[in-house]
Amino acid sequence: MEPRIQYAKTSDGVDIAYAEVGTGPPLIAVPPPGFTHAELSWQVYETIYHPLASKFRTIWYDGRGTGLSDRDAIDFSIDAMVRDLEAVVARTGVSSFVLASWTTSAPAGVVYTAAHPERVTQFVLCDPFISFAEFSQIPAYRAAVALLEMDWLLYTETFGQVLWGYPDAEFGRMFGEFMRACTEAEAHRAVWKAMEDYDIRDLLPKLAVPTLVVHNKNNRLFPLATGRRAAASIPGSRLALIDDIALYETVPGLIESFVLESEPGVAAAAPSGMTAIFFADIANSTALTERLGDKAFREKARDLDISLRAIIRDHSGTCIDAKTLGDGVLATFASAAQAVEAAIACGSAGDELGLPLHLGLHAGDVIREENNVFGGAVNVAARISGLSSPGEVLVSDTVRSLARTSAGVTFEDRGEQALKGVGEAIRVYRVS
Repeated sequence: MEPRIQYAKTSDGVDIAYAEVGTGPPLIAVPPPGFTHAELSWQVYETIYHPLASKFRTIWYDGRGTGLSDRDAIDFSIDAMVRDLEAVVARTGVSSFVLASWTTSAPAGVVYTAAHPERVTQFVLCDPFISFAEFSQIPAYRAAVALLEMDWLLYTETFGQVLWGYPDAEFGRMFGEFMRACTEAEAHRAVWKAMEDYDIRDLLPKLAVPTLVVHNKNNRLFPLATGRRAAASIPGSRLALIDDIALYETVPGLIESFVLESEPGVAAAAPSGMTAIFFADIANSTALTERLGDKAFREKARDLDISLRAIIRDHSGTCIDAKTLGDGVLATFASAAQAVEAAIACGSAGDELGLPLHLGLHAGDVIREENNVFGGAVNVAARISGLSSPGEVLVSDTVRSLARTSAGVTFEDRGEQALKGVGEAIRVYRVS
């Protein structure tokens, strides 16, 4: 079984080489810019493509400026990479497919999936690049850029053997040779430059297809925190952690299980049963905006939102993205104790970023509709949140009763409180 190499033409006239092998549901792999060669990838990435080809109609391609594609077209912007993907989709004639993106191809995959949820049945992100703002702080990135400016051979050898293949020296040497076959130094410099404009943080919460985030705990360029933030930001996504160095040997099995277990085109639903409802809202956001300035406040608020989503996900909660809360977060939990623990952690995250939160919890029945919740219990939780002082967690008596023996906290009685729009007074407690 050997891949067939063919060509597609983009809307702006660039020739894109793609390879296809295997039968079954179609799967398209989006290439990291500068790291693919339609012919050589079959062997270099054999731990990925060979197992996938036994289960899927597996398609991968060389983006512009790379491999067997047009090497003179060195535009590596997100828009250009999306055009490459669109050309391959059109040429292969697939109407729906599994889409997988690795590392720096994540922006193109996310943009395409957000725009075409009717085509992407399941989405897989491996060690995703989320934004240059956080990537630029990684020492390995700064070292790689410096080496690239000095010496192409030294850069590729170091990248292969230290940044990517360590401690597998044989694989590292092979990967360095592979990089030199994929592209030239000028194109790689263009890749690093284009990455300065990559930022998909705002798009992640808008993804509406089943999504699996796989993160390699040994990746030196894309730390684990990046994968966790991505998974926390995507509604209903799953996070799988692996120890595969750079070979991704377990990824094909994870993809197969994920595709078989998830219903195409349907994001994971919120848990059913008893529902604890959690509200968090930035305190005095108007005053903070005036003091910090619009741009600085929005950056801090976005970082906080990512942290809150990660905390909620780590405590088995579900963010309700259909609610428009401005500077707040709404989430549901199947466990009152986990909801309380998450609320405390969220309060700490807000304090650390200088954006203290109003935090409130209630529990009761809700009405679910897609990724949204309605009902009186939701309104009560929102009102309790509004009663809290900045950084303080307030809960209803219902939550206290459910969590008092398992949450490992104490509850200070604040008495019965009249809540706007709620007929009866509600007894609330401060969590310590």
